[in-house]
Amino acid sequence: MRCNGSFRFDELAALARRLGAQRLATGHYARLVERDGQLLVARGTDPEKDQSYMLARVSPRVLARLWLPLGDGTKQETRTRAAAAGLAAAARPESQEACFLGGGDYRAFLARHGLEPRRGEIVDPAGRALGTHDGYWRFTPGQRRGLGVASADGPIYAIRVDPRRNLVQVGPRAALARREVTCRDGRLRVPADRVEVKLRSRSAAVPGRVEARARGFRLELDEPVHGVAPGQLAALYVDDAIVGAGTVSRSA
Repeated sequence: MRCNGSFRFDELAALARRLGAQRLATGHYARLVERDGQLLVARGTDPEKDQSYMLARVSPRVLARLWLPLGDGTKQETRTRAAAAGLAAAARPESQEACFLGGGDYRAFLARHGLEPRRGEIVDPAGRALGTHDGYWRFTPGQRRGLGVASADGPIYAIRVDPRRNLVQVGPRAALARREVTCRDGRLRVPADRVEVKLRSRSAAVPGRVEARARGFRLELDEPVHGVAPGQLAALYVDDAIVGAGTVSRSA
């Protein structure tokens, strides 16, 4: 989302202007709608492939030139049409990784660029040491796989990381529950009070109330969300349209 919102689409739109192209078309499964005089990104018709969350940070300046031709169809319809046209992409496997990593996940990318393993402790909520890890950056709140520790009380998850101390805290899923989320560097593009909040690309949106602030906004969720982490994007929806977005700074 940061890639799309910070430079990718701005650079593509600039290239389109230099080429004299009227529109910039992408293959995202999302739509554009107008609300209160504002052009907004909206969910795609196919709920299984909706990619509106990934475009939540794209500048309103760019949206006016954007064309999302796949947003009103399904992924299967697209593959069928591509196969009929003889395109090799019709059978191409899907990728969930960031496009600029060059294969593998972000951990391998960081290792290739010189981030050396650094041993630290894995602790429970009381601070008791349960094991060790090779770097806090390998974990994010809500992560269950790869912890390397177990509990007789049931499944455990990464609860939080402490970069300064290179510490990873783990605990039961209940310890991940968050109802209040504060976001910085965000704003509402149209006025809203009640919204649906999406905090991960593949997670369901939850209803809640938004309170705009001078820099960002505060969210009160109707039900707890598990695995909220600083740096994640909060996308706010009203009737399928994204009315605001911001970066999570803290949660409780």
